[in-house]
Amino acid sequence: MKSAVLVIDVQSILFDPEPQPFESKVVLDKINEVTKWARNRAVPVVFIQHEQLNSVIEFGSDGWKLQSTLVTQVDDYFVRKTTPDSFLNTNLQSLLTELGIDNVIVCGYASEFCVDTTVRRAAGLGYSVTLISDAHTTHDKSHATGAQIRAHHNATLPNISSFGVKIDAIEVGSLLA
Repeated sequence: MKSAVLVIDVQSILFDPEPQPFESKVVLDKINEVTKWARNRAVPVVFIQHEQLNSVIEFGSDGWKLQSTLVTQVDDYFVRKTTPDSFLNTNLQSLLTELGIDNVIVCGYASEFCVDTTVRRAAGLGYSVTLISDAHTTHDKSHATGAQIRAHHNATLPNISSFGVKIDAIEVGSLLA
């Protein structure tokens, strides 16, 4: 199986202001561990960035930029998106096809929106998915904490079998082992 790492929406406006997402520093460190692991094995790394016109996350704005502690390399790939679905109206699927990818390793923000939607869409398109269970996050909401939301998605997404591909949720340590 040939894999690629998808780092979803780890952008300045989502991570830097208070309140920060659940375990934001821990998650950022773990994402850097995943991308370092990937690069050491020639696994492509794709940074996906959300954008919206006339907003704090408009393309090219300070808020749109990747969070400053993320480590990027010149050989990494970058995809722009405008919906929670990293595939919809983007070049992600054509990039993965060009690279011969059949498994995506997913981490980033927000567990219940862009991470969830991208995991489901990837599986629907036939990609097996490895969700890094301790390297995605979200903000606390009125109905649930960021920790509860992440735990919910780690528990439910791997139980979806109807796409015909495997969805796993594993911790960074299991990936690196």
